[in-house]
Amino acid sequence: MKEKPILLTEFEGQVNGHRDGHGFVVRDDGQPDVYLPPNEMRAVLHRDRVKVQVVRQDRRGRPEGRVTEIVGRSSAPIIGRLLQESGVWLVAPEDKRYGQDVLIPKGAMGQAQPGQVVVVELTEPPALYGQPVGRIKEVLGEIDDPGMEIEVAVRKYGVPHEFSDAALAQARALPDKVRAADKKHRIDLTDVPLVTIDGEDARDFDDAVYCEPAKVGRGKGWRLLVAIADVSHYVETGEAIDIDAYERATSVYFPRRVIPMLPEKLSNGLCSLNPEVERLCMVCDMLINAQGDIHAYQFYPAVMFSHGRLTYTEVAAILQNTRGHEAQQREALVPHLLNLHDVYRGLLEARKRRGAVDFETTETQIVCNEVGQIEKIVPRTRNDAHRLIEEAMLAANVCSAEFIQHGKHPGLFRVHEGPTPLKIDILRQYLKALALPYSVSDEPTPLEFQQIATATGDRPDALQIHQMLLRSMSQAIYSPNNEGHFGLAFEAYTHFTSPIRRYPDLLVHRVIKCILGERKYSLPNLPTPGEAQLKLAKRLADRVKPPAPGDKPVRAKKPNAELLAWQAAGLHCSANERRADEASRDVEAWLKCKYMREHLGEEFSGKVSAATSFGLFVTLDSMYVEGLVHITELGGEYYRFDEARQELRGERTGMRYALGTPVRVQVSRVDLDGRRIDFRLVREGEELVARALRDKKGGSAAVAGEGGSTRAARKRKPKAGEAGPSAQPGPSGIWSGGKPAGKPAGRGAGSSAGKSRKGKR
Repeated sequence: MKEKPILLTEFEGQVNGHRDGHGFVVRDDGQPDVYLPPNEMRAVLHRDRVKVQVVRQDRRGRPEGRVTEIVGRSSAPIIGRLLQESGVWLVAPEDKRYGQDVLIPKGAMGQAQPGQVVVVELTEPPALYGQPVGRIKEVLGEIDDPGMEIEVAVRKYGVPHEFSDAALAQARALPDKVRAADKKHRIDLTDVPLVTIDGEDARDFDDAVYCEPAKVGRGKGWRLLVAIADVSHYVETGEAIDIDAYERATSVYFPRRVIPMLPEKLSNGLCSLNPEVERLCMVCDMLINAQGDIHAYQFYPAVMFSHGRLTYTEVAAILQNTRGHEAQQREALVPHLLNLHDVYRGLLEARKRRGAVDFETTETQIVCNEVGQIEKIVPRTRNDAHRLIEEAMLAANVCSAEFIQHGKHPGLFRVHEGPTPLKIDILRQYLKALALPYSVSDEPTPLEFQQIATATGDRPDALQIHQMLLRSMSQAIYSPNNEGHFGLAFEAYTHFTSPIRRYPDLLVHRVIKCILGERKYSLPNLPTPGEAQLKLAKRLADRVKPPAPGDKPVRAKKPNAELLAWQAAGLHCSANERRADEASRDVEAWLKCKYMREHLGEEFSGKVSAATSFGLFVTLDSMYVEGLVHITELGGEYYRFDEARQELRGERTGMRYALGTPVRVQVSRVDLDGRRIDFRLVREGEELVARALRDKKGGSAAVAGEGGSTRAARKRKPKAGEAGPSAQPGPSGIWSGGKPAGKPAGRGAGSSAGKSRKGKR
């Protein structure tokens, strides 16, 4: 069959480097990324802008390109460690996507010392036969200095971490407390016992709640008040603080440190709903019937007085025992907390009727000591107090979305689309491979997912099944086009409840105020979307479903300037939310790697959290740390990877490793720079293989966890530095074995669970 000729058309885009030496060009037109082989990456660096020609298809069918022109060099600084090799000074980038060390002339070293972490500014770009040259712009300190991982991450991901002088000056000029003039045209709620309920380590308080019984229609119900900090009163569109807040788009949470969206005077002071002080707020005042349905609502600006700063642990204890010590300490508030619990149960019933997806997953919290080192990693436990606040916030967010829709005013919705056809197909194959009597339709509803989760909740492989259900979901984004929220089963949903730490919430507040005042809110002039926004726009374009055969073509309306501005704002906020999550995960992965360096050679029990063609990712039971058991560490066996079942199966023994399979591993290698932890399988794994062989000879199936036979497989060539197989593999599949016992398993990957905040959805 003749290959189709490749049209040598030039495309422009941004280089995205890979730690293995090759790279990709993310095209501006949203078409598939163009692969750049290592030789094409010698004259460019990660984040450079280039023009490329597609010259061929590589072995995996990807378009492969040749750089024809370097349009622009990235101005982002490079962070790395200063090293001396053979009398030459160089900086090894911390971000391995850069692929090349930076040469540092002797006169460009400043005060930096060998081994220190520094920020480098390029003075000469790389060439085909020459490394990049730079000068040291800033010395961050020693690699083991407390908080160094955060200093690296904020620069590595381009997180703004210093407020402009103009923003700080504006913050200093703000009052220390609510003034009489600020209270004009506001409802006085200071006598209403509103309270905040947050975690023990919370410092900014966005939301306060109050509930009382009420007659709704002809039946009983509740009146629920959700009061949210009125940030928009102090932060006006286009001012210095607003410009800085928009650039950040979100607060970034690290262990022991927060990079706030707003200056501290606002985030922890004037806007925070601190106890026993007056604060300005925007209120969503709702009437909810006995079935948990929102019967009516209204929005209004108010002034409030928090009657208590409560914690989740404290409220849960009060709800469990209204005569206990905690209840005695908060005696006046106990009746109102019981009302909140009652309305929560009603809202929970409504949630079940909607069919909203609700998977219980394990989230972790890193507990650090005074110098920033991990003391322990513990699971975050969710109690009724967490769920109570979550349901109250969801109700307020739904009312906000509906209010904006009815007001026919543009705004940002929180959009969560259903799974793509590809993900639906993968999920169907997986459920079929497990012989489960469940499937999903072509246009699945959240209820279908929730029914599968509920029906399989008691199975030993429930974790495995629920993880696959989660993986089939899309990521939520901000968009002016309301497409509903699939996971929560809402037709319209937005974010209203956290304007201290999320810019979309601040925009929603401004829009609601303008609708109340019968005015129009106009966004300021926004900058051109950057690399992250363009990547996100491309991913969103890929989600669009092609028209079915026979469908009439629909002529898309050309968006006007106003809608384009809101789309740009949505892309910006969504991309910076991803940036914050990536920076947080990077820091947590670094801390976990550093923590596990102290446990090299030790053995732990764990469970398989992912199966791939090159090995198993295992999460330790006691430490909640994930590492890789490389395929060569699974014993002398030939393994096939079954994508449908998400498992590895041994050809000789029939041994299977799938999600949730219990194993025992030894920590064999930790790569701090690469954020990677490698395990090797020990004892139990070897015993299981021996038992599998005995069972197979006896004619019975051998299973490590749930699973079945496989057919599809892929062959993997060993990388440089990895041992190859001790025997030739068959026509397809992977051979495990051939490496001396106790040696590192090659390159793995560290992983960590991101920190959860209420209202994240």
